[in-house]
Amino acid sequence: MTDIQTIRRILKENRTVAIVGLSANWYRPSFFAAKYLQDHGFRVIPVTPTYPQILGEQCYARLEDIPEPVDVVDLFQRPEDVPPHVDAAIKIGAKVVWMQLGIVHEEAARKAREAGLEVVMDRCMKIEYARLFGGLSLVGVNTGLISSKRPLWVPY
Repeated sequence: MTDIQTIRRILKENRTVAIVGLSANWYRPSFFAAKYLQDHGFRVIPVTPTYPQILGEQCYARLEDIPEPVDVVDLFQRPEDVPPHVDAAIKIGAKVVWMQLGIVHEEAARKAREAGLEVVMDRCMKIEYARLFGGLSLVGVNTGLISSKRPLWVPY
């Protein structure tokens, strides 16, 4: 398991994120996470053959098609689909493989670490960024609605 200091450093130092399996549907977790990261200064590169563009960014069918350096490969994939994406992350010289909530693949993680990549499993980049850099509330984002001030409708 990756410790909090390592996660904080990864999120602070790595700003270009290729999101494998990003959906263009606003209600999907991958879209919500990508939009949040983009709104907080991350360069998001969608990796999906399904759409030509998501969140104003060109989509790529494969990690190997991305024409610029990638820091983090963020995987919204079933665990059994992880190994080829880890191989591609190694091939393109990514620094980090990040497997989203519920995604754990120990063998792929071992392979990535042996190739010099850092690995985070079973965690959400959006949640971790919000938690560690001050944007998390009861509903997962800082809405500005939760306050220590007593609302006017609450009797004293």
